[in-house]
Amino acid sequence: MLITRAYKVELDPNNKQRTALMQHCGAARHVYNWGLEEKQKAYKETGKSPGAMELHRKLNELKRVSKEDGGKPWLYFTSKCAGQEALRDLDRAFSSFFRRCKQGAKRKGYPKFKSRKNGIGSCRFTGTIKSLGNHVQLPNLGRIRLKERDYLPLPENKNVRILSATVTERAGRWFVSFAVKEEIPDPVPKAKAKSVGVDVGVSFLATCSDGVVYENPRSLKRSLDHLKRLQRSVSRKKRGSRNRQKAVRRVQRLHYRIACLRADTLHKATTDIVKYHDVIGIETLNVSGMLRNRRLSRAISDASMSEFLRQIRYKAEWKSTEIVEAPRFYPSSKTCSSCGNVDREFKLGMDVYRCGVCGLVLGRDLNAAINLKNLAASSAVSACGEVSAGSGRKSRVKLASTKQEPNRRSACLDL
Repeated sequence: MLITRAYKVELDPNNKQRTALMQHCGAARHVYNWGLEEKQKAYKETGKSPGAMELHRKLNELKRVSKEDGGKPWLYFTSKCAGQEALRDLDRAFSSFFRRCKQGAKRKGYPKFKSRKNGIGSCRFTGTIKSLGNHVQLPNLGRIRLKERDYLPLPENKNVRILSATVTERAGRWFVSFAVKEEIPDPVPKAKAKSVGVDVGVSFLATCSDGVVYENPRSLKRSLDHLKRLQRSVSRKKRGSRNRQKAVRRVQRLHYRIACLRADTLHKATTDIVKYHDVIGIETLNVSGMLRNRRLSRAISDASMSEFLRQIRYKAEWKSTEIVEAPRFYPSSKTCSSCGNVDREFKLGMDVYRCGVCGLVLGRDLNAAINLKNLAASSAVSACGEVSAGSGRKSRVKLASTKQEPNRRSACLDL
């Protein structure tokens, strides 16, 4: 199976390399803004905007002109990949903008100018890129030491083809991300599929139908008091001063730590779920609509529900796991997992589900997870009773049908 994946590792540059990295990111940001300005000027004059290759040819001509005459000879000190890829990113940004316009999206997302105030940024390299175990070799930058060794794919690995390398800066740390095409072994089909339902929430990150619960780290909530103190420290410093820059870096480091704690928990949980199951039932959540609730928006954002479901989808494709998504308005929390009775009076603040028909008493999240498992298992079984999960090379993401009665179960399933 051929997949596209990324390897990200932290760099350990010296002062000279750190300066060169900042120059490349600054060049990419400058070329992006220059290309956006040229597109806008050309559209006002002719009604058409130039493409990335046309702008790159014009940029090469400006490199040969002196700075006094409006040229950009300083770009010769950086790799041509930085400007080239920035112009390609600009083309993709406009393509996405026009696509959203055709779709009638509320937010069109017209490309904006990039500011140094929003961070150093990033730049992408193509061409001669090598991974040397404890070093990485990039165009015009040479060899840069890595903080984590033997993680990136080595050149002798014939199953991996490096597409590009992206260098980014965050909270004073530098990272390189390799985008690769990798050949992995095809998943082995299994005779009997193991299904599970996963209910995501705020109290717990995820509750599985087999009783496994993944705790929500609440990384933002636990660091909120510390973050407020650091933000107050920034507001007390004089604008433009060195002390204000130091205080801003402290805030950036704390935000980076919060993001790392959240990402670590998400990756461990999603990998564990996909690794041991063949059919996974999940919800179709309108997270953007849920964030409009001002009382729960911070907790929902801290739980990263969208990212959790996104990771399950792409990791399931690597393992040939079938994903069954319940319809958006499927009442997984209001339906009794034992008899199928739907309690319309069951509200959001209730943590325990009590069925008035069969007398079932069960936790809210566990009851919803069992309903998602039943829905996924019934969708994965064909009319003849054969399990279809794991039989193909790619995972199948499908919307489960809820037309049948909720309490109707398949006789061949061990639920």
